[in-house]
Amino acid sequence: MSGIRVVSLRGEIDHDVRDVLSEALHVEHDAQRPRIVADLSEVTFMDSSGINGFVAAYQQVSAAGGWVRIAAAQESVLRVLQLVGVDDVIPCCPSVEQALAD
Repeated sequence: MSGIRVVSLRGEIDHDVRDVLSEALHVEHDAQRPRIVADLSEVTFMDSSGINGFVAAYQQVSAAGGWVRIAAAQESVLRVLQLVGVDDVIPCCPSVEQALAD
């Protein structure tokens, strides 16, 4: 799909990498309808720093008329997203392909 940025993340998303996550999900202020799919298939752990990064990205992208989707989160990471309700705000798809197609 053209115009959709797929961001592939891996390892642990925690306090040590919060700035890297913010930069990876950042959109320019003049971006029109930005669309981002975050591929979490290789993310093994995520704490509140990751949650905050995704919520901030969602707010920024939504304000510009776009969307963010999370794809292929491992069960432990998906559980964290569900426990705090992120999946109620940011769609969590089972695969990157599904996130791109929805």
